[in-house]
Amino acid sequence: MQSILVLCTGNSCRSQMAEGYLKLFAATQANIFSAGIKAHGVNLRAVDIMKEDGIDISNQTSNTVDDFRGKDFDFIITVCDNAKENCPVFPSRSKRFHHYFPDPAIATGSDAEIQNEFRRARDMIKAYCRSFVEENI
Repeated sequence: MQSILVLCTGNSCRSQMAEGYLKLFAATQANIFSAGIKAHGVNLRAVDIMKEDGIDISNQTSNTVDDFRGKDFDFIITVCDNAKENCPVFPSRSKRFHHYFPDPAIATGSDAEIQNEFRRARDMIKAYCRSFVEENI
């Protein structure tokens, strides 16, 4: 079975959403993990926005990349530029992919505007994850 690691800065929003969608789309074809350069905890708005789409990420954990040192991954996906630039080298055959998604956690405005930014990021991540699985798994 293949394994995928999704990396972000804080492993709180984008990488957590990607983990949720990759688990949905890859089902029994891959083991999916996510991590951050730091662990900021799973963002509650991300949990709520994913629930709107029928995906429960409330039991996912916020991990650091150090938690996965020594693990061999088939794919490493970075979802923000900071993670791409600071991703440690994994001594493996990993294929690396990068796709920048805007960080909804830094959105400003009214509650409705912030929620819309989370939805926008979620929908972009969903489309990317679906395509990634179709093309690579």
